[in-house]
Amino acid sequence: MEIQNSIFNYATLLKQVKARVALAQKKAIYSANEEMLSMYWDIGKLLCESQKQIGWGNNALEQLANDLKNDYPKVKGFSPRNCRCMIQFHKEYNQELTIWQPVVAKLEMSNCVLPIKQLSWSHNITLIQRVKDLKARYWYMIQCLKSGWSRNFLIEAINQDYYHTYGALANNFDSTLPEIQAKQVKETLKDPYIFDMLTFTDEYNERDVELGLVKHIEKFLLEMGAGFAFMGRQYHIEVSGNDFYIDILMYNVFMHRYLVVELKKGDFQPEYIGKLNFYCSAVDDILCREGDNQTIGLLLCQNKDRIMAEYALRDVHKPIGISDYELGKSIPHDIKSGLPSIEELESKLYQGLQDNESAE
Repeated sequence: MEIQNSIFNYATLLKQVKARVALAQKKAIYSANEEMLSMYWDIGKLLCESQKQIGWGNNALEQLANDLKNDYPKVKGFSPRNCRCMIQFHKEYNQELTIWQPVVAKLEMSNCVLPIKQLSWSHNITLIQRVKDLKARYWYMIQCLKSGWSRNFLIEAINQDYYHTYGALANNFDSTLPEIQAKQVKETLKDPYIFDMLTFTDEYNERDVELGLVKHIEKFLLEMGAGFAFMGRQYHIEVSGNDFYIDILMYNVFMHRYLVVELKKGDFQPEYIGKLNFYCSAVDDILCREGDNQTIGLLLCQNKDRIMAEYALRDVHKPIGISDYELGKSIPHDIKSGLPSIEELESKLYQGLQDNESAE
């Protein structure tokens, strides 16, 4: 028994020591990466200042790269191309504070600092060169850290515009759904939704949009994505003897869950979330059967402030997403009235053909 206890205690000790060694290794890597980024930023600053004072060109960078390579033959990263990246790195995050507290004001998120030091040099340069929108850049940075994206995967994600497909959707799915379900829902919903089958030249309201979507139900379902079934518009539910009407109720056969859709004309307002949260709770209790997953809510508005949306969702316990929607572009009446009719176009075309025949 004592031998078994000794073996068990030793195995536990070995596991704890190895965990501590692994932690130290990770910290050493992070520390080295941070120091390298700081060095690159400092060199970029020196090159920027020197370029302003002296006005040197590409030849100077070539000479600098060669001298550094000769003096530090074992140190990589001082090619002319990488030196230009250092200049770009400094210009992009040229702040009076440190580079670890950049562009917070531009992000309009007082609690959000770009996690520059936690990403590799190649990731940072890729994002600087390919993603100019700071909010989108922040989203890609977080995905790299959370999901361990390689540089090549990051480039492909940017090329596929993952941010507008999955990232722009304001939601609380990670905190309200199991990890696998949250990922599935985020991959199913998107932002924005394009309802180009609908055009309005005059004033319209949410009800007009609802009726238009139902009228073009096939195109509407295609835009919503795979697996959605239309359950009804102004779907009636009764709670405590009171009547309520859901704008649009859908069911996804792949996710086995109801989707409550609320349509709003204009900008997002935080109070919209309370009503949608109420509807999700009611559908869970009234309509869901055995095998159904938790109901999700989708608020569709014409424009949202993402920061305001995230605050509104922070302490909500029902899974809810907030997306923008766009309608088709209609031609203003005063412009439309000035355009030639089909008959006029055909007449002019026929006249042109006759003129050509006469000229021949």
